[in-house]
Amino acid sequence: MIGFLEFILPQAVQTLLVIAIAPLLLGWVNQCRAWLQNRSGAGLLQPYRVLRKLFHKDAVIARSASPLFRLSPYIQFGCMAVAASVVPALATNLVLSPAADVIALVGLFALARVFAALAAMDVGTAFGSLGARREMLIASLSEPALLMVFFTPLLIAQSSSLSTIVDALAHRQFALYPSLAFAAVAFLMVVLAENARIPIDNPATHLELTMIHEAMILEYSARHLALIEWATAIKLAVYAAIGFALFAPWGMAVRWEAIPVAAAILLGKLALAGGVLALIETVSAKMRIFRAPEFLAMAFLFAVLGMLTHILLEA
Repeated sequence: MIGFLEFILPQAVQTLLVIAIAPLLLGWVNQCRAWLQNRSGAGLLQPYRVLRKLFHKDAVIARSASPLFRLSPYIQFGCMAVAASVVPALATNLVLSPAADVIALVGLFALARVFAALAAMDVGTAFGSLGARREMLIASLSEPALLMVFFTPLLIAQSSSLSTIVDALAHRQFALYPSLAFAAVAFLMVVLAENARIPIDNPATHLELTMIHEAMILEYSARHLALIEWATAIKLAVYAAIGFALFAPWGMAVRWEAIPVAAAILLGKLALAGGVLALIETVSAKMRIFRAPEFLAMAFLFAVLGMLTHILLEA
């Protein structure tokens, strides 16, 4: 019983909590954007309504679709669910904590992206192939930047495990470290690119010539589209949890009795992060796809500066 309360319960609570509140985070971002643009908005629960509607519809699948097309939404959702399980959001001493390796985590995101791109090209539509090519272009630039972001905390903690990194950073003396500041700026830029947010992509657009993520899922409907949309929301929540683990690793539960407090702190952090994301999207404009390499090159440069600052100055 003690083992269940110490290990299994926190792991189950974290996984279910992140998966359950991911659409709420997306709704909060959309609502904050509406408020900042002087609109009323659709409400915080709108993503849940959309998911419910999609799950109750019948799927329409193209005749030329292969089994990969049907399997891809489940793989994408499964990858994001696994990421939600291994990234420390409530506590660090979880059952799956040893699996929270930053290099493997990047590979997990890449696996979901590859299946999404293959499924987009599977039917053979022009927009699906266009979106897949653009997605892989963004990925080829954002993944190296994300790895470089991880290297600075990795060198500080002398470990590639996110749980170990959280424990090392949370118990350091509070101070402003230039290396982590550079890495934080680079991570924010990577989050915008990886989650198809403005200025790289606009999740609310349906203009064929500017779509990236939306172009890849045009052929999906019903439960398949619901799983993809839910996986997208989970991915945003997981990236937010990674950011908290690297740059604000406070409020993690040490014992199972502290889980409610840790959950409340996590919700507060997510609310703040959603507001910041909405503000960035409100004051920014979507850039041309040809400017995306420059944007991500800047992210890579900031990440390298953070690593070099730590190596040379130990700051």
